Amino acid sequence: MPNLEWSQLNHMQLGQYAEYYAKMEFTSYRYEVYTSEVDDHGVDFVVKDPKTSIFYEVQVKSMCRGNYVFILKDKIIMDDTHLVCFLRFEDDKMPDVYIIPITAWKTPNAVLVDRNYDKPGQKSKPEWGINYSQKNKHLLEPYRIDKFFKKV
Repeated sequence: MPNLEWSQLNHMQLGQYAEYYAKMEFTSYRYEVYTSEVDDHGVDFVVKDPKTSIFYEVQVKSMCRGNYVFILKDKIIMDDTHLVCFLRFEDDKMPDVYIIPITAWKTPNAVLVDRNYDKPGQKSKPEWGINYSQKNKHLLEPYRIDKFFKKV
């Protein structure tokens, strides 16, 4: 059993744990997992579906403290082969894991937000975000990992 005091990990440690955990989850569902040593293109790893032989590029996002994570739009392609694996960590619990197709951001909501930052004075690059809150976490339920693997 792992140490469940996630809030004691720094940002980099939590992200590294989340990435390894995500790889193990995909592997447990018989996906082939291909990793690279460097994430310089918004892809943490690639998986191959055992049933269809389709390859998916996966970006992992983790959260323990705070309520917002994002993916820069210029780091991921909006198509059916790009996935975001979101892990929400809470002390004394195993993480909640969600697999979100990037195409889910075509219809943003209170949790899956689309931010273009195209108003004068805004300097941030366009991004897709996960705006997590207790009030709106039910909007993530369709993307819970077990539901994802039942669909594919």
